[in-house]
Amino acid sequence: MLVAALALSVAACEVSTDDPEGSPLPGSSSPAEPDGSSDGSPGDAKKSPAAEAELPDLVGMGLQSAQDTAQEAGFGRLTSHDALGRGRAQAFDRNWKVCFQDPAPGTHPTDGTVDMGTVKLDEQCPEEDRKPEQANGSMPEFKGKSVRAARQALDSSTSIEVQDATGEERITLIESNWRVCSQEPKAGTELTGQPVTLRAVKFEEKCP
Repeated sequence: MLVAALALSVAACEVSTDDPEGSPLPGSSSPAEPDGSSDGSPGDAKKSPAAEAELPDLVGMGLQSAQDTAQEAGFGRLTSHDALGRGRAQAFDRNWKVCFQDPAPGTHPTDGTVDMGTVKLDEQCPEEDRKPEQANGSMPEFKGKSVRAARQALDSSTSIEVQDATGEERITLIESNWRVCSQEPKAGTELTGQPVTLRAVKFEEKCP
């Protein structure tokens, strides 16, 4: 009986710090709850900045050598295009040389794209890089570019008529060999699905 009485006395002296719902009572202390600001929380994960490296000067190199050099420097996203605006594909890299590069030599993020404007080995680099472009709602300027480049820039649903600008009615079998002399509609016109007419001559010929 004495032991039981002592147990009841101790229990009566104990004060609970929790209410029936398990919430701390005023003035009581409880373990700190996580606030979501700790390291490793998915909501606080920050994207690591892209690594940077020195991009060498690639102009004047053969395309294959330029690609190898850029990759060795840490740049893996490489593209190239026909700097003469003819829309030709660089099927054999060793047959092309680099005339332009974007971005320019210097320090750049390695996850960016390096684009090289090229010509064939026996061709001269143009004064200005004629990069491929897309018709984003308005008619681009195609004068001086190839019929192929013009076709690539326009929506695939566009009706395109190609005419021999000399009036000889020759057929443009290889469109990358034909240069646009004039166009309808003119550059800057809003494209609303209307047909497009291109008048062209071969690249070695002069526009009439």
